[in-house]
Amino acid sequence: MAVKIRLQRKGRKKRPFYHIVVADARAPRDGRFIEKLGTYNPMTSPATIDLDRDAAFEWLMKGAQPTDTARAILRFKGVLYKKHLNRGIQKGALTQEQADAKYQAWIDEKDAKIASRVAKGAEDKIARLAALSGTPPPPPAPPAPPAPEPEPVVEEAAPAVEAVAEETAEVVVEEAAPAVEATEEVVVEKVVENVGDEDPELAALNEKAADDAAE
Repeated sequence: MAVKIRLQRKGRKKRPFYHIVVADARAPRDGRFIEKLGTYNPMTSPATIDLDRDAAFEWLMKGAQPTDTARAILRFKGVLYKKHLNRGIQKGALTQEQADAKYQAWIDEKDAKIASRVAKGAEDKIARLAALSGTPPPPPAPPAPPAPEPEPVVEEAAPAVEAVAEETAEVVVEEAAPAVEATEEVVVEKVVENVGDEDPELAALNEKAADDAAE
């Protein structure tokens, strides 16, 4: 018995809605089926797909053949990628842990892309309805202000240090000048005192030596 993964049409006229089913290839399109795998709604933007990935993978490994549209859906939901990784495990190119990590990373990236597309579609819908009604759409949220940069403490501290050093030097010079003048006056007074208090005998000897030199 040939088994196919295909779409079963539901919904009303001009509003199609599909079930993703596993059915006998000989059964009518909207007739009996073996198992329901999910749903597909092409009328939303983007299209809404609800699929049991594990069940679809098991049917693929059992040999079920998807139709063209069902194959595109399985590829979009990562079921065919999981089958590809499983083939690598069977050949020894990957371990089960590596394959699971690759598959989960692929799923996370795909879900992020879908979420961004849904958000963009919602924004486009709001803008379109605003244009039809004649009211402007709400303005986007303003961006957060940038964090203030820290002030250069080192560059500002350097002039302050130089000013303190200059003031300290001036104070030291001003305090040292009177001390130097006082020291000079004391030395002069000592010299004058020494000259005035010269020994009379030494003065007499000096006069005698001067007379001998004149003769």
